[in-house]
Amino acid sequence: MPKRFYVTTSIPYANGEPHVGFAMEIIEADVLNRYYRQRGHETHFLTGTDEHGVKLAKTAEQIGKSPQELSNENSEKFRALREPLNLSFDDFIRTTDQERHWPAVQKIWKKLVEAGKLEKRKYKGLYCSGCEEFKREKDLVEGKCPNHGVAPEEVEEENWFFRLSDFSDQILKLFESKKIEIVPEFRAKEFLNVVKEGLHDVSFSRPKKTLQWGIPVPDDDNQVMYVWCDALTNYISAIDYINEGETFQKWWSKDTEKVHVIGKDIVRFHAGIWIGMLLATGVELPNKIYVHGFISSEGKKMSKSTGNVVDPNDVVQEWGADALRYYLLSEIPNGQDGDFSKTRFEEVYNSHLANGLGNLVSRTVTMALKIGEEIQTSVLSENEKEFSEKMWDMVDISMKDYDFRRVLLAIFDLIEWAKVPPRGHTMKK
Repeated sequence: MPKRFYVTTSIPYANGEPHVGFAMEIIEADVLNRYYRQRGHETHFLTGTDEHGVKLAKTAEQIGKSPQELSNENSEKFRALREPLNLSFDDFIRTTDQERHWPAVQKIWKKLVEAGKLEKRKYKGLYCSGCEEFKREKDLVEGKCPNHGVAPEEVEEENWFFRLSDFSDQILKLFESKKIEIVPEFRAKEFLNVVKEGLHDVSFSRPKKTLQWGIPVPDDDNQVMYVWCDALTNYISAIDYINEGETFQKWWSKDTEKVHVIGKDIVRFHAGIWIGMLLATGVELPNKIYVHGFISSEGKKMSKSTGNVVDPNDVVQEWGADALRYYLLSEIPNGQDGDFSKTRFEEVYNSHLANGLGNLVSRTVTMALKIGEEIQTSVLSENEKEFSEKMWDMVDISMKDYDFRRVLLAIFDLIEWAKVPPRGHTMKK
């Protein structure tokens, strides 16, 4: 495995505040970053915010603020997760950053034009403002967006389109051969089924009269870049793609393991559109895409209207960062949906952390204080050595699969083992 490791989260949309779903994503990326760093790898961890688009502009207008004011406020709230969640990210990129991000996006756009993969077309389709995406009829459930429960608006306009369909076969081969790997495996199968049907060309711009809050399209004063070319490019704009200098060559090279941590609703954009963009422009490809599921709250979808949105800051204030990190990593199945329940949270906290780990720490400290400084242990017995080695082997295997739940099960097996006085140890005053 390469000795360098570059991990990114998706960049959450800045029209709202952080919730526990994104907290899980950034904690997962943080664990990967810490694990590889502790294993001797040089690591780089990127997160940030997606700040353009119609939805953000409309939200700002509704509350009497400018889009930039709203972006600044909410972006800072995402950046401020660092301390309460005990995060180790190295960089934070904003899509409103006109020094690092905008030039890199416009560079990618021009390369797509040079490659003949952008063309202007008139288009009529069903547009969901919640997803910032045009939908096909078969994607809808009873005529509504499955993610937002709202019927999309019929839109007819002239946009620039990315010819993603040109890359269907190439993308299929990349994922079938696992040159790029989607984890867990069942998420890879879902995406492969989509690719086998054929990828469709994607709208990459909107008329300026419709979308004003965004990056201008080079050489077309009437168009503004749509979300995909803008937001997806953050993974390389933050590491100096515009200059392709030392930082870019270091972190986006064949000698670096490059991993995206994302939610299940944006797999097609990362495994399809983003990979197509990189293929079209001749830029190096990522190695892995880890996909997590959604988190419900007390068995229901989180929604401001129902008042069940879980703020990670509130949980940390009451229980601490480690308790929240442990719950999200141990209770949400690998790559699948899970639930945040206050009752279950308290059960896990009491049984695993307080009575499990806490009890062990308390007993260990008490014993050390009674015995004093002269504590001696013999070499581990063969059984004890074997148990310890198996535990670490399971941790390493599980981390390679990004199965955080299984990692914690292995660690807590060790905690339970340690609570029983091990044979072969001698202590004397």
